[in-house]
Amino acid sequence: MSEVVNDVYNASSAAKDDDSNAESSANKDRFTSLDGVRAAIKAEGLESCRLIFGIDYAMSNLTQGKNTFGGKNLHDLESLNPYQEVICILGEVLEPLNSDTHGIIPAFGFGDSIIQDKGIFKLKTEEVECSGFMDVLEAYEKITPKIKLSGPSNFAPLIEKAVEIVKRSGNMYHILVIVANGQVSNEEETRKAIENASDYPLSIIMIGVGDGPWDMMDKFDDLLQQRRFDNFQFVNFHKIMSTSKNPQAALALSALMEIPDQYKSIKNLSLMKK
Repeated sequence: MSEVVNDVYNASSAAKDDDSNAESSANKDRFTSLDGVRAAIKAEGLESCRLIFGIDYAMSNLTQGKNTFGGKNLHDLESLNPYQEVICILGEVLEPLNSDTHGIIPAFGFGDSIIQDKGIFKLKTEEVECSGFMDVLEAYEKITPKIKLSGPSNFAPLIEKAVEIVKRSGNMYHILVIVANGQVSNEEETRKAIENASDYPLSIIMIGVGDGPWDMMDKFDDLLQQRRFDNFQFVNFHKIMSTSKNPQAALALSALMEIPDQYKSIKNLSLMKK
């Protein structure tokens, strides 16, 4: 998967609205290669961050693979599923940035029959965190067969937990990766959580797996006006993986596309620990 580092991906020509006078305006997808993103990240002084991961276990995973995953449950482990692919691809790109001394990555699930849309649970035990993305992958593969899908999905508890982790770290910069099928039940609660999170040095990358539709995710990405900065990036997994010459590079590029501008806004707003 080392090709991901150098290969070029032609980004979508559909530009997002931009208002250079407001930190809360939507960022443009302005890069066409991973090298370009990496250079911009370096130019902004971002040398390290901390990572948080969340996975959707709502019942909608059973039907959201009808068109994009051969009709199978998106969590089907008999072949490489979209959740595994995202963990593998983003793991290679993001893990070098992880500044935690022991490579700790808090990883959570939500939407199962026990938690439903009221909270989150750790992929590993309450006492043990994942150490690196390979450990996230192993934890996912171990716990998934034991989980009963339910839902509905709600991103708010996960985002609120991420904010709690950021505050506990002394406001160090974090990236939260959410992998979900996008069928959010409580739009208002999730919207407020995203807006409130913009008070902290936290970038949210939502990787949408499955058939969609993705109207709500696009809204979260571009149209929330109450944020201090554009802190949410939506990536359509199937569209990228099915239309790109190098899908791994394309997914990584799309996921990182707005990080340089988000990090610049976070610095300008003095949200991080000095």
